[in-house]
Amino acid sequence: MKMAGIPFGTTGWDDVPVTLHKGETGQARWRTRQFGEIRVRMVEYSPGYLADHWCSKGHILLVLEGSMLTELKDGRVFEMKAGDSYQVADNAEPHRSSTAGGVKLFIVD
Repeated sequence: MKMAGIPFGTTGWDDVPVTLHKGETGQARWRTRQFGEIRVRMVEYSPGYLADHWCSKGHILLVLEGSMLTELKDGRVFEMKAGDSYQVADNAEPHRSSTAGGVKLFIVD
């Protein structure tokens, strides 16, 4: 990823509007900023959240609070807790997330 044409700036995430995205169960609350082709998000999954699709988008994801499971379509499952991160390329390995108790994430894609 090449980051170009983005001047220095700061983000007060509490000031970024929330969009709601329903999961198969629960919901996700996204606060999104776009910098050219780079999307940066602060995301919260409600307790009991399960994604409603297999995602093929590449991400760098950092768990800020709580914990979640990331399941790959090939059957592998990874438990992610605060301080853990993952990275995956576009169209590399379809994945989806779930959380029993809720989780807060920082995602770059």
